[in-house]
Amino acid sequence: MNSRTVNRFEDIDHATSRSICDAIGERLRQNLSPDTSALSSRLQSLMDEMRRRDGQNSPRD
Repeated sequence: MNSRTVNRFEDIDHATSRSICDAIGERLRQNLSPDTSALSSRLQSLMDEMRRRDGQNSPRD
């Protein structure tokens, strides 16, 4: 058995990583729309807080 580990993954730049994350998030928003999943009040408040913070951290044009 070869003890050397081969990294087959290349590093990706921040813009590509962000694009992938945004695409995954959009797909999740489409598949898990509020109509199809009822969140507990605690989880809903955490989601609201996350959205609020995400809005504060978004780059300004």
